[in-house]
Amino acid sequence: MLDKIKQFASEFFVTGDPLILGAQVSIGLSMIAMIFVLSYFRKWGWLWREWLTSVDHKRIGIMYIICSIMMLFRGGVDALLMRLQLAMPNSEFLQAEHYNQIFTTHGVIMILFMAMPLMFGLFNIVVPLQIGARDVAYPFLNSLSFWMFFWGAMLFNVSFVIGGSPDAGWLSYPPLSEMSHSPGVGQNFYIWGIQISGIGSLATGINFIVTILKMRAPGMKLMKMPMFTWSVFSSCIMIIFAFPILTVTLALLFLDRFLGAHFFTLDGGGNPMMYINLIWMWGHPEVYIVVVPAFGIFSEIVSTFSKKKLFGYKSMVFAMLIISLLSFFTWAHHFFTMGSGANVNAFFAISTMLIAIPTGAKVFNWLFTMFRGKIRFTTPMMWTIAFIPCFVVGGMTGVLLSVAPADFQFHNSYFLIAHFHQVLIGGVAFGYFAGLYYWWPKMFGFKLNEHLGKWAFWLWNIGFYVCFMPQYFLGLDGMTRRTYTYDFDMGWGPLNLVSTVGGFLMGVGFIFQVWQIAHSIKFREPDVSGDPWDGRTLEWSIPSPAPIYNFAVLPEVNEADAWWEQKQKQSLSTKQPAKIVYEPIHMPKNSSIPFLMSALWFFAGFGFVFNWMWLTIPALIGVAITMIARSFSYDTDYYIPADEVKRTEAALKGAKV
Repeated sequence: MLDKIKQFASEFFVTGDPLILGAQVSIGLSMIAMIFVLSYFRKWGWLWREWLTSVDHKRIGIMYIICSIMMLFRGGVDALLMRLQLAMPNSEFLQAEHYNQIFTTHGVIMILFMAMPLMFGLFNIVVPLQIGARDVAYPFLNSLSFWMFFWGAMLFNVSFVIGGSPDAGWLSYPPLSEMSHSPGVGQNFYIWGIQISGIGSLATGINFIVTILKMRAPGMKLMKMPMFTWSVFSSCIMIIFAFPILTVTLALLFLDRFLGAHFFTLDGGGNPMMYINLIWMWGHPEVYIVVVPAFGIFSEIVSTFSKKKLFGYKSMVFAMLIISLLSFFTWAHHFFTMGSGANVNAFFAISTMLIAIPTGAKVFNWLFTMFRGKIRFTTPMMWTIAFIPCFVVGGMTGVLLSVAPADFQFHNSYFLIAHFHQVLIGGVAFGYFAGLYYWWPKMFGFKLNEHLGKWAFWLWNIGFYVCFMPQYFLGLDGMTRRTYTYDFDMGWGPLNLVSTVGGFLMGVGFIFQVWQIAHSIKFREPDVSGDPWDGRTLEWSIPSPAPIYNFAVLPEVNEADAWWEQKQKQSLSTKQPAKIVYEPIHMPKNSSIPFLMSALWFFAGFGFVFNWMWLTIPALIGVAITMIARSFSYDTDYYIPADEVKRTEAALKGAKV
């Protein structure tokens, strides 16, 4: 009996690698510490009431952001481990299998579990405030979306210490991802972690489209919406068309593995190229899904810190919508080398070049907005300015890759790796960092320390160029992607060492950001104005942090920069402001069902991973029960009395004095 238990433990837990053993110990100690702190300070009830069951879009946004920062740490550590392995020729720092697992999990975590939740966090915090709404259209669904993402991410991440991580690459091409090449459970973790979190992503896209279309403040027509809200709308259009493709693709792959189907296996009449087409039909719109909201962030920041109306508002809107459309017609440029034929390659080469036009037009709009503006070099503005040259280089190399004959040389080389990180770090990470700094006072009621923020900025930017510029030359010199080790005579050692130094500089920049947050919390300087940046849109018209109902009285909107125009009119007016009449405010009640339903999905996915039907079936029955319980939930909302709203507003105004 004891021998069977030992055998099970050795198969269930990942053993034999000191790095993974260290991770297992640190995870265990962290969990013990969290349980101790919550128990010692008696915070279990507070955690349940205020966070785990909350449907408040602002708290859900904060939870998304916390998860994203944790995933940035995990994905960043993976990146540094890879750079250490490649820093010197013939390195034996990582074993080949462990290296494959790390570069697989690094890509998945950074795209799906870092960039996506950071994006959704900003969606939740900003969009309802920008459009003058008191909540999102479906608060319950919003909570469910977050918890589906959370438990999906947890399911994927536990593979590092339980069962074994996937190692077939971040897009898991067959046959590497089929049972013939990945017989372990790692690939099942990949499928079900992404499937569960993907349901949450799709639900978020639906929720915010409805919120933007149906819940705008009186007078706010579509062409008067803030640019960030437009970018969210464009991104959500792509989400609702792209993510079902991902769901179906991974379901077919799971059927191949679980039931012995042959959708993507040549020996059974399937076609692995079908998988590659399907995954990139999701994968290339996904790149624009995460970068377009960053364009909206830059638009808000450039306008605010240049003290000018955004140049070319309509052209920016049309550019985003065109990108949303064209993003679905570029996927085949990822496999020009796979024999699609000259006509197909020509079509996708032209469509890829075309999408650079609306993307490039935005850069000119931001530059013209800054032209003759009164620019303030705050931390958000510095990240925005740093983005422009970085993304221009990334865009130019992207156009080079769109030329099919040239791509035959660049494809599968480190040139492509450098380009990919140039646009995703320079576009997505820089954009969301800028957004975090910009909207941090609205989330928490105090600004982040500017001095430490600028240290983090310079370390990140210098480290970025030191890390990725050498990779362009490594690619041109013949170094291929997924390279695990190389000999001295290849001549790649010096540039790889420089690249590794750059990666660690970015890691130090991340440490400065964590220090900045901790320092700002300890020595916080409260934002008593609600408008620390002299902003232009409605979120700056209310106190920081916003009350649970956001707006005591829904605002009337007549201009695109509604709050800026209102401030200008108030400064010129000599009339006393009209007396405010408060009314009861309708709000949703908290619910435990999203947390419980998503946790049950986690157990169902865990059962599918190990083929434990004794766990999967009861968990799926539990999911059905929570759905039925929701259908018969009638006491789901309440009213905040007008007197309570009046008292809250009076207290907030008193805090401003």
